[in-house]
Amino acid sequence: MNAVKAWIKAHPTVWEFILFNLLSNCATVVNFVVMWVCTGFVFTAFRNQPFSFLIFRYTNVESDLGLCGFLSFLVATAAAQTVNFFVQKNWVFKSNAAFSRAVPRYVVLAVVLVIVSSALPAYSQSFFVWLGLPAALAPTLANVLNIVVQVVLSYPTMKFWIMPKQ
Repeated sequence: MNAVKAWIKAHPTVWEFILFNLLSNCATVVNFVVMWVCTGFVFTAFRNQPFSFLIFRYTNVESDLGLCGFLSFLVATAAAQTVNFFVQKNWVFKSNAAFSRAVPRYVVLAVVLVIVSSALPAYSQSFFVWLGLPAALAPTLANVLNIVVQVVLSYPTMKFWIMPKQ
């Protein structure tokens, strides 16, 4: 145990990134559970209804689940981002940034992530099906891709802009 503590002390930034990713799994679990519940139960009535608005293209209902897919990814991402804010602020960054300052900034990040995460699956699910992967697996793979994109955008934004140590 002392060796682990010594390594953490010697590599605090690497440890912070590892912790960021490990604890992001709280949000990841929320994301997957909400996405599965929404695509399997909540929004199934919209599964055959194509949806297209600006960059959001859920028009191939066989591969992207139409409006059901859009709403499911939107709700899953919003729920996960809410959980992620508290986990990252309190446990990873241990930030003392003012809540009144951090929340609006996080909302900006979350809106960007929601837009990206709601638009990307329509394209990625169709791409996965085009590659020959089963259509039933496409939403899960699209969600994995969404999570990777969210990490790449979130970590530096949270560390340096939203939750910097004062």
